Amino acid sequence: MPMFRKKPVVIEARQFDGLNENDILDWIDDGNAYFIPRGQFTGDALIIPTLEGDHRADVGDWIIRGVKGEHYPCKPDIFTATYDPVTP
Repeated sequence: MPMFRKKPVVIEARQFDGLNENDILDWIDDGNAYFIPRGQFTGDALIIPTLEGDHRADVGDWIIRGVKGEHYPCKPDIFTATYDPVTP
Protein backbone atom coordinates (compact mmCIF):
# COMPACT_ATOMS: atom_id res chain seq x y z
CA MET A 1 0.00 0.00 0.00
CA PRO A 2 1.42 3.47 -0.86
CA MET A 3 2.43 5.65 2.10
CA PHE A 4 2.41 9.45 2.24
CA ARG A 5 3.81 12.09 4.59
CA LYS A 6 1.99 15.36 5.22
CA LYS A 7 3.96 18.28 3.80
CA PRO A 8 5.42 20.53 6.47
CA VAL A 9 3.43 23.73 6.47
CA VAL A 10 3.58 26.68 8.83
CA ILE A 11 0.07 27.82 9.75
CA GLU A 12 -1.32 30.81 11.59
CA ALA A 13 -3.67 29.94 14.46
CA ARG A 14 -5.32 31.58 17.44
CA GLN A 15 -6.90 29.90 20.44
CA PHE A 16 -10.44 30.98 21.40
CA ASP A 17 -10.30 31.66 25.14
CA GLY A 18 -13.85 32.94 25.61
CA LEU A 19 -12.66 36.53 25.96
CA ASN A 20 -11.07 37.19 22.57
CA GLU A 21 -14.00 36.61 20.21
CA ASN A 22 -13.76 40.13 18.74
CA ASP A 23 -10.04 39.71 18.00
CA ILE A 24 -10.70 36.40 16.26
CA LEU A 25 -13.66 37.74 14.30
CA ASP A 26 -11.54 40.70 13.17
CA TRP A 27 -8.74 38.30 12.19
CA ILE A 28 -11.11 36.11 10.14
CA ASP A 29 -12.54 39.32 8.60
CA ASP A 30 -15.03 37.70 6.22
CA GLY A 31 -18.22 39.13 7.71
CA ASN A 32 -19.79 35.67 8.01
CA ALA A 33 -18.25 34.34 11.24
CA TYR A 34 -20.13 35.24 14.40
CA PHE A 35 -20.17 34.85 18.19
CA ILE A 36 -22.84 32.97 20.17
CA PRO A 37 -22.87 33.99 23.85
CA ARG A 38 -23.30 31.43 26.58
CA GLY A 39 -26.81 30.01 26.52
CA GLN A 40 -28.81 27.80 28.83
CA PHE A 41 -27.36 24.58 27.40
CA THR A 42 -24.09 25.69 25.83
CA GLY A 43 -21.04 27.79 26.55
CA ASP A 44 -19.69 30.64 24.46
CA ALA A 45 -18.95 29.65 20.87
CA LEU A 46 -17.90 31.02 17.52
CA ILE A 47 -19.50 29.92 14.27
CA ILE A 48 -16.84 29.71 11.56
CA PRO A 49 -17.83 29.38 7.91
CA THR A 50 -15.58 26.73 6.32
CA LEU A 51 -15.30 25.16 2.89
CA GLU A 52 -17.50 22.32 4.27
CA GLY A 53 -20.14 24.58 5.84
CA ASP A 54 -20.45 26.29 9.22
CA HIS A 55 -18.48 24.80 12.13
CA ARG A 56 -18.72 25.59 15.83
CA ALA A 57 -15.61 26.58 17.81
CA ASP A 58 -15.92 26.20 21.58
CA VAL A 59 -13.77 27.90 24.21
CA GLY A 60 -10.33 26.27 24.10
CA ASP A 61 -10.52 25.37 20.40
CA TRP A 62 -7.94 26.68 17.96
CA ILE A 63 -8.93 28.62 14.84
CA ILE A 64 -6.58 27.83 11.97
CA ARG A 65 -5.99 29.83 8.79
CA GLY A 66 -5.45 27.32 5.99
CA VAL A 67 -3.08 27.53 3.04
CA LYS A 68 -5.77 29.16 0.87
CA GLY A 69 -6.78 31.72 3.52
CA GLU A 70 -9.75 29.70 4.75
CA HIS A 71 -10.45 29.33 8.49
CA TYR A 72 -11.58 26.33 10.47
CA PRO A 73 -11.71 25.26 14.13
CA CYS A 74 -9.57 22.51 15.62
CA LYS A 75 -9.96 20.80 19.01
CA PRO A 76 -7.00 21.39 21.37
CA ASP A 77 -5.90 17.73 21.57
CA ILE A 78 -5.82 17.40 17.76
CA PHE A 79 -4.00 20.73 17.45
CA THR A 80 -1.34 19.65 19.97
CA ALA A 81 -0.88 16.28 18.24
CA THR A 82 -0.59 17.91 14.80
CA TYR A 83 1.28 21.20 15.28
CA ASP A 84 4.45 22.34 17.02
CA PRO A 85 5.21 26.01 17.76
CA VAL A 86 7.75 27.67 15.46
CA THR A 87 9.89 30.71 16.00
CA PRO A 88 10.36 33.18 13.15
